Amino acid sequence: MSTSPSLISGRQRVILLVLLGAGFMLSVDFSILNVALPEVGAGVGMGLTGLPWITSAYALPAAGFTLLFGRLADLFGRRRLFMSGMILLTLASLLGGFATTPDMLLTARVLQGFATAMTIPASLSLLTTTFTEGATRDRVLGFNGALLSAGFTIGALVGGSLVSLLSWQAAFFINVPVALVILLLTPFVISESRLPDRVKLDLPGAVTVTGGLLAVIYAVIERNLPSAVIGVLLLAAFWMIELRSPAPLVPVRILKRPTVKWGNYAGFVVFTMETAMIFLTTLYLQQTLGFSPLVTGLIFGVPGLAAVAAGVIAGRFIGRFGTRKVLTLGLAVQGLATLPLVFLGADRMALVVLIPALFIGFFGHVTCIVAYTVTGTSGLPDEEQGLATGLTSMTQQVAITVGIPILSAVAATRSVELTGIHLALSVNVAVTLLSVVLVWFGLRPRGERRTVAAAVPAWKEAEKEVAAASD
Repeated sequence: MSTSPSLISGRQRVILLVLLGAGFMLSVDFSILNVALPEVGAGVGMGLTGLPWITSAYALPAAGFTLLFGRLADLFGRRRLFMSGMILLTLASLLGGFATTPDMLLTARVLQGFATAMTIPASLSLLTTTFTEGATRDRVLGFNGALLSAGFTIGALVGGSLVSLLSWQAAFFINVPVALVILLLTPFVISESRLPDRVKLDLPGAVTVTGGLLAVIYAVIERNLPSAVIGVLLLAAFWMIELRSPAPLVPVRILKRPTVKWGNYAGFVVFTMETAMIFLTTLYLQQTLGFSPLVTGLIFGVPGLAAVAAGVIAGRFIGRFGTRKVLTLGLAVQGLATLPLVFLGADRMALVVLIPALFIGFFGHVTCIVAYTVTGTSGLPDEEQGLATGLTSMTQQVAITVGIPILSAVAATRSVELTGIHLALSVNVAVTLLSVVLVWFGLRPRGERRTVAAAVPAWKEAEKEVAAASD
């Protein structure tokens, strides 16, 4: 397929519409439900203490099973898994909309999480195999980032109004017609991926990695030490299994690739720190400055336009400067834009600093999303794209899930709320800027690494010569 964006065929444009539309719908739905949590909980008789589980019931399967489903897409068909995920999402959304009890609602959220784990890596791998590696794919992934950001922004802006004008059920029912249109179009425009011959699923690897991820994520959400220990042991067992398996779920050689390793590390930092920043800033706007949820949504919505713009042009940046420079620069922009928030006080004039900082930070954030996705999926054959996109999708889901609990725990170490927010944001900035350095050196080209490696013994030899001369 052509690497020129201007030569995208009509069929490819429809494929883009279907696949990007699915991601856009999921991001809008996620954002709307976050805004509508109190109304949704009240609608089924759930108390305030149970509200976090509306999010966690979705997040656990979405994060824990994404890697497994990404690999299943490679082994058993990407289109098949994508359509199965959309069918499950439709049924789960109907169940959620008709829910009358907390159990029904939480069941619907769990099923939506499974649907997301099936759909996202399958759709991304269909994108990366439809468009060959290069400028076209970079632009397409940029559009994907732009639409995801637009979805989150639109969901935040219209979520409160939609729920107020209709009902909390609308947050679930809105998925159904969009999913049905996608299901009708998909068989006609997207071909099934070529299946490998007689490849068996690495069942021990699948069980240990999924169980380990679920245990670790649950441990972070609930601050449960036994779960953390179990999760770490299961992930260690997964690593040992993959080293010995004849057909591993995740070949260790892929995990050792610098682009996969450091690309996903960067993605983890990008999502963990930005998700936590948005949460902490929301607390600041509503509890410290006293703004309503609607005004808070507008304050985030305006800078959200920068995120959409970044998604559109990030692919061009990557084509011109390369993923390493774009990824580290975007990460640095995200971190430095958070720095002014550390010094905001309790006066509403703080918006003069806050809104421009969010504008710049969101631009850097989405630039990073596109760059880390391109980095993490580059240089791999088509038959492993489901695995690669499963890894990048898992990174995103896990990071979104654990970012808020981790930095909220940091903020809780201070008795004064604003002081705690400042401390957590300081940690955010420090981790982000340190990661810029780590990613920059981690993604060094091979030739540069050899140069550095060769320089070390040469330097030691020169040191010996100087010492001998001085004697």
